[in-house]
Amino acid sequence: MRSILQKLVFVPGQTLSLPLWLSLLVAGNSLADEPAPQGFLEGATLDVLARNFYLNNDYRTPSPSGKSYKAEWAQGFIGAFESGFTEGTIGVGLDAHGFLGLKLDGGKGHSGTGLLPVDNEGRSADNYSSAGGALKLRASRTTVAFGEMTVETPVFDTSDKRLQPEYASGLLLNSREFDGMKLVAGRFTAFKNQDSSSAKGDFYGYGANTEAGAMTFLGADLFTDSPVGGALYASELSDTWRQYYGNLHLRQSDVFLDANLYHTRDTGRATAGAIDNTAYSLSGKYSLGAHGFTLGFQQIDGDTPFDFVGGDSIYLANSIKYADFNGAHEQSWQARYDLDLGAFGIPGLNFMTRYVTGRNIDGTRAPQGGAYNPFDDERGGYVPQQGRGGKHWERDIDLRYVVQSGTAKGLSVQLSHVSHRANAAQAGDDIDRVYVVVQYPLNFNHF
Repeated sequence: MRSILQKLVFVPGQTLSLPLWLSLLVAGNSLADEPAPQGFLEGATLDVLARNFYLNNDYRTPSPSGKSYKAEWAQGFIGAFESGFTEGTIGVGLDAHGFLGLKLDGGKGHSGTGLLPVDNEGRSADNYSSAGGALKLRASRTTVAFGEMTVETPVFDTSDKRLQPEYASGLLLNSREFDGMKLVAGRFTAFKNQDSSSAKGDFYGYGANTEAGAMTFLGADLFTDSPVGGALYASELSDTWRQYYGNLHLRQSDVFLDANLYHTRDTGRATAGAIDNTAYSLSGKYSLGAHGFTLGFQQIDGDTPFDFVGGDSIYLANSIKYADFNGAHEQSWQARYDLDLGAFGIPGLNFMTRYVTGRNIDGTRAPQGGAYNPFDDERGGYVPQQGRGGKHWERDIDLRYVVQSGTAKGLSVQLSHVSHRANAAQAGDDIDRVYVVVQYPLNFNHF
């Protein structure tokens, strides 16, 4: 897998040429499918999501900020316009988004939950806003977008876990020229965090970052129309690491089996230090009526943690609400239970609880001088991010209700509680976290 994708993506001395890929794909199968829906406004949609978010962090041990308690409450409005395409061999379209966040509660002593921007004095902003958009072109079953957008791939995935979604700026290609296969390629040079009004050319991972780099990737989702599916991806964080991903899964009426594998190696100037890491997970879910039972196993093989960029760019089974269980040499297990209370006369109400435990973490062997074992001038020596014998656990409880009909149809209310406990070698927080999220979507399907 690595050698083939490396030849496709990373040619020494050259950069990615997505327009060339587009021309090759379109030329290869320009009449493969029926014409795409025409009309810039005829195919346009406008969605507005009102999101009310309360987040409470109760630290059971001293937090890095010195605060034992953080709590903020905010109201957000997320607008998304998606046009259709103009007529012609190459259709032209435009996607745009806007965001407004308003603080409802949260003083200086309780700021820093990630819902609101925080100034140099530690005060959260009363409000913040942002906007962006992307120009898109479509030919046959291939689309290229350039601008600011959300991204969803196993190697680079913007998250939507707080008041505002994350956004990335760059170029993205999606192609379905071949039945049963989706090809994806992209190059992104700026990133907008969930609590920021503007994008910056900084990509921050679990332990590594680059200030003037880019995320580049190429991949394929395979057998998309079959019960047995898979995916192959390759990516590069400039002068930091190259990452390769593989997935194989099986979907049946009551069984879902999923296997994920990542391999990461340092590249270029190796700004995070030497990296040679393999991470994999196996999970299985069995559904019995309204009940769902899931077991998961995850293993990190390497002297450094599994690193990723973008809040959701980790498709391993045990990456959950608070912890990713991605420490060096970490082994973790998950047990999860889901219940659909619609079967008991309450349609739209769902319950979930899970427990994940990880152990055998050893960060002491991380290469000295790298991002995971930097030199500390005050201590006069190298200080690894994690020690030897690290272990931790997390327990999540979710209750979510979606109104099924009437004026409030689509209104959702989610209550979540997260508990995380760790020893000193794992270096995580002992924390209890409470989420309350109320969302109401407004959809305008036609203009």
